[in-house]
Amino acid sequence: MLFRATCIESLAVALPDEVLTTTAIEERLRPLYERLKLPFGRLELMTGIRERRVWPEGTRPSDASAAAGKAVLAKSGLRAEQVELFIHAAVSRDMLEPATASFAHRKIGLPASAQIFDVSNACLGFLNSLTLAASMIESGQIRCALVVAGENGRPLVEQTLRTLLEQPLDRNGIKPYFANLTIGSGAVGAIVCHRDLLPAGARPHRLLAGVARAATEHSELCQGDTHGADALAMQTDSESLLVAGLVLARDTWAGFTQVSGWNATTTNRFICHQVGSTHRRKLYETLGLDLAKDFSTFETLGNTGSVALPATLAAAIDAGAVMPGDKVGLLGIGSGLNCLMLALEW
Repeated sequence: MLFRATCIESLAVALPDEVLTTTAIEERLRPLYERLKLPFGRLELMTGIRERRVWPEGTRPSDASAAAGKAVLAKSGLRAEQVELFIHAAVSRDMLEPATASFAHRKIGLPASAQIFDVSNACLGFLNSLTLAASMIESGQIRCALVVAGENGRPLVEQTLRTLLEQPLDRNGIKPYFANLTIGSGAVGAIVCHRDLLPAGARPHRLLAGVARAATEHSELCQGDTHGADALAMQTDSESLLVAGLVLARDTWAGFTQVSGWNATTTNRFICHQVGSTHRRKLYETLGLDLAKDFSTFETLGNTGSVALPATLAAAIDAGAVMPGDKVGLLGIGSGLNCLMLALEW
């Protein structure tokens, strides 16, 4: 994928106020820890995640997406009526039908002329949506798009805690649920447009290239679904997922360097999907990348699904870790398995 005229005009994050610490999660699991003689502190030690955010009970994904959509429009130099494409790109959805984009579209106040739909691809949905919007911009179908993702991890975390406390699981039995306890909540929005819409003299934040790879033989390693009316369930073979993901990431990186012309030295900053400290270290070792070029948020946000990578990009920009003109490699991966790497010149 090559793009010549597509820019990320603005980027904004919306986060819940409530903080759920890893210590608080382990305290709720005290009966399990004592029964299985598990050491307290192991969750943070193994993941590097100290805390995550959670939306209030009853929050819908469309509420989170709408908050991010309003936030990015408030930062943007473009108007809501200029949006011709609107995508809700999260794992979380209000319901199967209609599209969650329908509810968020109404809550934001977008024009009736905007084409709307959902994109669902595990943790890659937001990046996939950037490439879809870019393709429509490059082909001349549209000139401006709004991409949002609102993830609500609270139902999954709460259901996981109930399962771990109620079921007579042994040490091996709790392993598939471990990854669920790293999940956080948040929302992010991006205005993607043709560079001709930028004001005179504005620096274009250009989306330049992308490469995608799939390894669907590993689609059973992480699977999530609804659990009753208001709960979610997920089981993950974390060790096998990490091994398979690293193989896929190495293949994708090889294609990315060819298509983009970038490499480990010329890329100024890397933003990867936020899983935890072990995954990050193994990824950078496998690809031969300098860990000093990483910027992370998993320590305080956990894994926020499709929101994780773009929200981390926004945090890096706000912190001055991404500067004008920097070459930023976006290294996305999601269960399925799917990998998408994008070249962004900020």
